[in-house]
Amino acid sequence: MKSFPYRHVLAAATCLLLALPAWGAEDAPAPPPLPAPVEDAAGTGDVSALIDAGRFEEAIVALRPLLEQERVEGNVLFLYGLASLEASQRPARTEEEREILLNEAIAAFHAMLVEAPGLVRVRLELARAFFLKGEDDLARRHFEAVLAGGVPEQVAANVQGFLAAIRARDRWSFHVGAALAPDSNIGAGSEERTIYIPVFGQTLPFQRDAEELTSSGVGVALWGGAEYQVPLAERWRLRAGGQASRREYEGSQFDQLYLGTHLGPRWLIDGNTEGSLLASARQRWVGTVPDNRELGARLEVARRLTPRVTVYGSASWHDRRYRTETDGDGPVWDASLSGSWVVTPTVRAQLSAGYGRERPGRERVRERNRSRWVGADVSVILPLGFTVGAGGEVRWTDFDDEWIPFTPQGEDRADRTRSLRASVHNRGLTVYGFSPQLVAVYEERETNAQAHDYERTRGEIRFVRQF
Repeated sequence: MKSFPYRHVLAAATCLLLALPAWGAEDAPAPPPLPAPVEDAAGTGDVSALIDAGRFEEAIVALRPLLEQERVEGNVLFLYGLASLEASQRPARTEEEREILLNEAIAAFHAMLVEAPGLVRVRLELARAFFLKGEDDLARRHFEAVLAGGVPEQVAANVQGFLAAIRARDRWSFHVGAALAPDSNIGAGSEERTIYIPVFGQTLPFQRDAEELTSSGVGVALWGGAEYQVPLAERWRLRAGGQASRREYEGSQFDQLYLGTHLGPRWLIDGNTEGSLLASARQRWVGTVPDNRELGARLEVARRLTPRVTVYGSASWHDRRYRTETDGDGPVWDASLSGSWVVTPTVRAQLSAGYGRERPGRERVRERNRSRWVGADVSVILPLGFTVGAGGEVRWTDFDDEWIPFTPQGEDRADRTRSLRASVHNRGLTVYGFSPQLVAVYEERETNAQAHDYERTRGEIRFVRQF
């Protein structure tokens, strides 16, 4: 395997990776046996013998001088990561020592996968390091990628054991992110300047005010959430969590704030199936004032069909209440089905479809609508640390009444909204466990209602958690 400048990646990733509570090695399945991933190009046979003999600390000491070289062989990285991983599980280790060693292992495996993402054995050891550190979401993702790598049956069985252990021990989980968000059409306004309205049997043109047209700008977006799962019985958990997001532009007209919370049981039905029934509360602000609140419930199910394919289903019902425009009060519900397919260790695809319904009060019957949508996404991990993604969605929304004077007489309003997404980031650029990601979205709505069509191009410069 060719060498590459590793010192800077390892040093940065080691000191910047975030920590979560760890899980003891005694709870993990045995490490899956696989052949070494690379040839012994650096003459590290003695070090391999030390690792085989369980003399991990001596192996680390022997390898560290090789890591100080300008260019480091891949086999050195792998052996150093493996020795650090195994040394972290010594019973006499303090939590601080244990975490430092796990971070060293993660950084070494990370550096190798930045250069060559197709190394299944390296990805397996990275997943195991995340598992031992308690980073279950990351461990799960890498274990799933390993299963797509055509590994031997014994290895696949061990990986399934890790996934089962992750599923059974879920406790705290977190997500957080931030982005700069340029937008060519913040309020999704139409660019139509002239609309035609029937007046006394004639159709007359009217000019729209300039403030009704599109507004562009650069905003800031923040989002995050947390959940804790309390064990109730062998197959039952109590889930409690919350989410928040904020999007802000210059001024306050287009600012948005969302808060949500949920509480309810999770049932581990069998080794591949689970379901949750959650009470849910949501509150939204538009500008600087509350807009609406929702109380209801959500059902979630998931089943792993094969080692590579998992399906997810959800359905929710909420009673929506507005703060001032109470004639818009009414139920909203939706249902969706999606599938995730790990095509190869470096390619992941997802398909989704759904249906939704909104029924405000009789005074706003024309705003009652039903929506259907389908979408697809794919992400590909490339060499040199790059990951690219692309996807799209089509949504059809049919309203229950005419939108006079915007729709032709006798026609109910009907919309079709299409969106395309693309993203790119480099996994080798990591700060505090986060990598910058560029996201671009193009959105277009076609409708038979005048002044309600639009085009919109928006982007985000995000910071996302990687490895």
